[in-house]
Amino acid sequence: MKPLRLAVYSAAHFAVDFSCALLMLGSVCRHDSAWTCILLYNFFAFAVQMPLGLLADRTRSCRLWASGGCLAVCAAFFLPALPASICAGLGNAAFHIGGGLDTLRSHERIAPLGIFVSPGALGIFAGSMAAQAELPVLSGAAVSALFALIVWGLCFGPARRPAQDAPLLPGAGAWLSLACLFAVVVLRSTLGLTLQFSWKTGVLSAVFVLCVALGKAFGGFAADRIGLRRAAAVTLGLSALLFVLSGWSVFGLAAVFFFNATMPMTLFAASRLLPGAKGFSFGLLTFALFLGFLPVHLGMTASLYGGALYAALAAVSLPLLLLGLRRVNAR
Repeated sequence: MKPLRLAVYSAAHFAVDFSCALLMLGSVCRHDSAWTCILLYNFFAFAVQMPLGLLADRTRSCRLWASGGCLAVCAAFFLPALPASICAGLGNAAFHIGGGLDTLRSHERIAPLGIFVSPGALGIFAGSMAAQAELPVLSGAAVSALFALIVWGLCFGPARRPAQDAPLLPGAGAWLSLACLFAVVVLRSTLGLTLQFSWKTGVLSAVFVLCVALGKAFGGFAADRIGLRRAAAVTLGLSALLFVLSGWSVFGLAAVFFFNATMPMTLFAASRLLPGAKGFSFGLLTFALFLGFLPVHLGMTASLYGGALYAALAAVSLPLLLLGLRRVNAR
């Protein structure tokens, strides 16, 4: 993948998540139907990526999905709360499938995938800050429309149908590995949404989000440098140890950094296990993100608090992750 195209996708990822956060927190969630709207948004943004991924695997160009997703997010700003939540969720899903699939198809290394996924957390944080500051909500529509045009027009050549790498359905062993990766992402989603620290206020809340983003980017580079399984073992193992000491901000921030490093690794591994359906593999793990979100949204995780518990969940994830990676053909 050309560096300019990856840069545009990454910037658009920030823009899409910024716009969605601004829409949901600055407008939609101020209605009486906020609980339902948040559930609908997350369902369409994450769970629906799985069927969209199947469709994207058969299409000619990822730019249709990426730019169309940006436009759908833009359109959501002009709709009432419930349909706006659905439209924004679908737009978010379409963009992620388009950008993620193009990144997976275009490179054999993991670092570009880490670069692509990392700006999302920054976009959500910036969008939430903009909503608190009561920035005009329609500015998000303008941002989304702008990036729809950029993604469509500036960095892409003619659309071509990609070659099928392999059959859609792998063997039973690969499905077992996928199940392990799926479980890891469910745990990571739930834990990531429940992390609470007494020091996470003011400037440190922004540093926290920066560590989330940088950790995802770092994970891709680390996997390319020292190998996928070794990088997974080192980063997730370190995060488990550091969570024990996470009452101190420096250790907590380091734990969050290393904990998020596995995100591009799991996405890359799933695409290797389903080489003929990379879009579906991407959507499969985002469906796991949605399942991890559900207990948080339903208020079932209020008691999940404390560094020791965070460390235990990270430690449980480690053998599952290594089992999920054992059949992946990577360094």
